[in-house]
Order: sequence, then C-alpha cells, then structure tokens
Amino acid sequence: MKKPTLKCLKEQADRMEAGEAFKWLSTLSEEYGDHVRNLADIYYKRWEAIRAEEDRLLKMSSMELEAYENGYLYVGGIDEAGRGPLAGPVVAACVILPPGVIIHKLNDSKKLSESVRDELFNQIKEKALSYGIGIVDNRKIDKINIYEATKKAMELAVGCMKIRPDYLIIDSVKLNIDIPQKAVPKADQNSVSVAAASILAKVTRDRIMEKLDREYPGYGLAKHKGYGTKEHIMAIREKGLSPIHRLSFTKNFV
Repeated sequence: MKKPTLKCLKEQADRMEAGEAFKWLSTLSEEYGDHVRNLADIYYKRWEAIRAEEDRLLKMSSMELEAYENGYLYVGGIDEAGRGPLAGPVVAACVILPPGVIIHKLNDSKKLSESVRDELFNQIKEKALSYGIGIVDNRKIDKINIYEATKKAMELAVGCMKIRPDYLIIDSVKLNIDIPQKAVPKADQNSVSVAAASILAKVTRDRIMEKLDREYPGYGLAKHKGYGTKEHIMAIREKGLSPIHRLSFTKNFV
C-alpha cells in the first residue's frame, strides 16, 4: 500500500486541533522520518502558542473569577474611547462575557491592529452574554467636562444592556450607579471583560469618526480620529472649527 504524501498528511493534520495533530504526526515520525518529524514540530509550536495564549487569557480573567467566587453572576467590564481627541464624542462600552469563554487575541484595544480589532469586535458581540454602548457628544463634553462625560457614557452603556450587570470592573473610574464595582488602573490590560469593552468602544468610535469625516471633510478625521495631530491642528487653523469640535479642547488653536 502506497504511503500518503507529506502534503496529504499535512492536509489531514490541518483538520485537527494543533495538539492532536502533533501527537498523531509524532506516532508516524519513526516510520516516515525527518520530514514528518519536522512537520510535527510545526504543530507542536502552534500548540504551545495556543496554550500560552490561553494561559494569558486565564490570568486576565482573575478579577472575573474572583467575582464569580464571591457569588456574582453577571460581571461587566467597562472602558471608554475618546477622552483625549479635539473632536467627536466619547464612547464607552460595557461587556458581560460568559464564564470561561476564550476569545483568542483579546487584549487592550491600543495593543491591537485595526484589522484585529474589527475581527474581535464581531466575536465579542456574538459571544457576549450582554453588551451596551454609550455615546456622549462634543456639546455635552463642553458642558459638563470630559471626566463627567466619560462617566455619563459609561452609565449609558450599562443602562442599555439586556442583562444588567451585578458587578462591574472599570478602568480607573467610579460610577454613581447602584452596582458593586471595582475601579482598577489599566484594567483594559488585566481584565478580559474590560479589554472586550475597550475594543467595542474603540471600534464604535472609529467608525463614527470615519462617518463624520465624510460630513466634515478636510480635517482628516478618518485618519487621526479627532486627536490633536499636527495635520489636525493645521486644518483647524486654516478652516476654523466644525460643529463636532470640542470647544473646551480647541480654544488654544483658533
């Protein structure tokens, strides 16, 4: 009987989990030699990478696991995007992930590429038990200040969720709502639910800014998302302010 080619073995291995493929190929390596042994090594490294990623995500779940151990059922992570820009809204999100869910690559949105954020945005919405998004526009930011506007966006995010959280993990902010909460510096790097919220908030806001760029061309909003880049400041000085600029942030540029 003719032996399967290396290509056929690889195609079969690709249909397996990486760990399973490594173990299967290892049993064949004695018979098939170095080519199969080298192929097994590829799947072993892939398996190791998956296990390392799952270990990272388990460490990022420690605050959620602690909350479950204390009897909470719906742990929501909250984060925002858009505190610092000169234009556009501040956006917040709250996400409740199912206990034990694994979303590979999940991390603080600032550490991810745009393409990965877009990919995870859809996964998070599909896998979350519940999520909410709150938006506060530039006029409200000017009226109540960015700190209060950020809290307002977070409260709006919680308020529109189908399942109300019974515990909140928040990136550095304490909210005036009747839910037990834990404010943690850099929570988006240390909590899976906050990281998920950071991605929903960031992608939502980026898409808003891309739409606003079409409504108010010439400022480069789709590129810099309203942040105070040299290009943006020069455009403000040349064109003046648009209706979506934050007056309290841009008074020194006009």
